[in-house]
Amino acid sequence: MKFKKDYNCRECPLKCEIYKAMLEIGGDLAKLKPMQVSLKKNENICKQGSQVTYAIYIVSGTAKLFIEGLNSHNIILYILRPHNYVGLLSFFETPRYHYSVKPLEDATVCMVELSIIKQLYIENHNFLMSLNRAFGKSVALIMQKIITLNQKNIRGRVADSLLYLSEMYNSNSFDMILTRKELGELSAISEENTVR
Repeated sequence: MKFKKDYNCRECPLKCEIYKAMLEIGGDLAKLKPMQVSLKKNENICKQGSQVTYAIYIVSGTAKLFIEGLNSHNIILYILRPHNYVGLLSFFETPRYHYSVKPLEDATVCMVELSIIKQLYIENHNFLMSLNRAFGKSVALIMQKIITLNQKNIRGRVADSLLYLSEMYNSNSFDMILTRKELGELSAISEENTVR
């Protein structure tokens, strides 16, 4: 894990929603004090039970958002790609994460202090709407996951997971970034049943 403190947002090719919101209100970009973090596969972006102190934005790579279950039986709720926020479900509700996030491949994230995000949320209507849309999308994905887990058998769950990945990549063929164990976690079944 490599940290780059006081990253200059003007140099970033991404120009995320946080940057745009700060410009819209005429705020000082120096106040953002973003920290860019480069992570290797399977390093923690955030850990279930840890304190929420930063808004985290995926800059590059993909990551899995999952709930840690007993005896390492995890359930992957969804996959995060660039331009996704980590921690939307915990921004305002609780001071702790109810899930963990780890990269599925080498990834880069940008971290901004949560207090700045809360200020932008209040002061900038466009940013408020952007975060609300992202929050709604997160909730919809979780609701869909609940329906899938409740109403489909093992084969249906695996098929649903493969369709989800196909839609995510917008292609019928793609390189599988998930291991068999992770595909099982995305389908909420054991690795053994995934292989069958």
